[in-house]
Amino acid sequence: MGRHVNICIVGAGFAGLSAAKVLKAFGHSVTVFEKEADVGGVWSRSRRYPGLTTQNVRSTYAFSDFPYPKDYPEWPSGEQVQRYLEAYTREFGFANDISLSSNVTSAVLDADGGGWTVTVKSELPGAAGESTHRFDYLVVCNGIFSQPAVPEYAGSRAFVASGGTLCHTSQFNDLDAVAGKHVLVIGYGKSSCDVAQAVSGTAASTTVVARQLLWKMPKMLLNALNYKYLLLTRLGEALFEYISLRGFEKFLHGPGKPIRNSMLGQVQWVAKTQCKLDKLDLNPGTPFESIARSTVSLVTDGFFESVSDGKIRVAKNASVASLSVAPDGSRTATLSTGETVPADAVICGTGWHQTVPFFNAELMARITDAQGNFLLYRSMVPVGVPRLAFNGYNSSFFSQLNAEIGALWLADLLAGELALPSESEQRQTIAERLAWMEARTDGKHAKGTNIIPFSVHHIDELLADMNLSLSPMTAFKQYLMPIDPGDFAGATRTLLKRLGRSEALPGAAAATTASAATSTSPSAIPDSAAHVEPAASAHVFVQSAGHD
Repeated sequence: MGRHVNICIVGAGFAGLSAAKVLKAFGHSVTVFEKEADVGGVWSRSRRYPGLTTQNVRSTYAFSDFPYPKDYPEWPSGEQVQRYLEAYTREFGFANDISLSSNVTSAVLDADGGGWTVTVKSELPGAAGESTHRFDYLVVCNGIFSQPAVPEYAGSRAFVASGGTLCHTSQFNDLDAVAGKHVLVIGYGKSSCDVAQAVSGTAASTTVVARQLLWKMPKMLLNALNYKYLLLTRLGEALFEYISLRGFEKFLHGPGKPIRNSMLGQVQWVAKTQCKLDKLDLNPGTPFESIARSTVSLVTDGFFESVSDGKIRVAKNASVASLSVAPDGSRTATLSTGETVPADAVICGTGWHQTVPFFNAELMARITDAQGNFLLYRSMVPVGVPRLAFNGYNSSFFSQLNAEIGALWLADLLAGELALPSESEQRQTIAERLAWMEARTDGKHAKGTNIIPFSVHHIDELLADMNLSLSPMTAFKQYLMPIDPGDFAGATRTLLKRLGRSEALPGAAAATTASAATSTSPSAIPDSAAHVEPAASAHVFVQSAGHD
């Protein structure tokens, strides 16, 4: 491909921003198109529902070389995450490479596969027409949570025409709009429970319609132990059976399975007891390991207390059958159970469409199967389609780290240093992975893009492809302690040095580059500065962001 490529990146969330920062550091020209008016992706101002916070604690949800400000809370708010990402673009000197309010409407690969024609429509007020751009390479970072899926219920058009609200949780941004109204929240995932809790204080009534109850993890088990010590470690990840087992995992899912089952059973007992699930009749009745089938949801602060107090009602094993408007203007929803409930606003935490809206049907057919599953090797590149990659199509506990290491993987690929298997081997790997995902999640794997809970497994695979690895001591530490993104900062330094660009990274990482000790092996990520230097970077960030 060559060492200097003109790259188009679509999307300015964690995946798009990390791709821009990394690929620019490796000498490529990058242009990021973002349809929203600010960077952030799911954390954008226009997409944040009231009360939105991270699921991960801040120490694990950062880029490897850019910690959060020290005064941020354990679970940062959506607004704080968005500010963090804005600061990231400034710190590493690529804010001017981002075109905001720029909606990519079409991306077409040349017939000979030589490049891309990208059409962009400005979303700025008063802007007219579209612009066309040429690029050597395209990186899709529009995210798997970019197109809300809102069901078309029977009677919904008349419901909305009468003044009723029907929207996705990501489109609900104003608490005052539902004050004094009857609110129906669809779904039992994190966003649904967050929204239900947020509106319950001012709504006339709040009903959660749950097709299926799910296990939820308390942030603090027994109000004392942070859940990060259980799930955000390599040991926590190893409790769930991966597609292939190595090392200690063979023991946990073999002779040691009773120990593994006991560990999960104890966590299940704590979650059940602490949240009073039996008393509230909200026990999912499934093994606790099902919490990681497709997503992991933390307990929303105050949610179960509001259920206990009667501020929130949960309609179990139900779905919305229809919406109705009475002659007197009152609105109701009829549930699948036959029950009718008042509903002025229906807010849907009903998932997302996994698609690329700016690709034509022919190209989509090349990168997906008949069920719409994305056929991406390492969740990064489609087989047989040149000059195209995806980043962030691997939702996980550590999405930001997966995106960052994915960007490094792509930089190594563009440099010609990373050799892919044959196309037939890639297709076989993809088919085996999809079959495994289908079986373990009952089909709930977001069209092949959800790798929860196997975040670190995926990172390890990407690093191995690049002939990089953590030291055994660091890997062992991660078995017992929450993952520290700083442990992976050396990957960028090592790859820059290998490709002759060790001086190229601006911003916070420059200090770590200058002081990093030389690795004893070219294939090992240096541990030096991984823990100390990011702390120095945090001080730089706090000063530059004005939080000191």
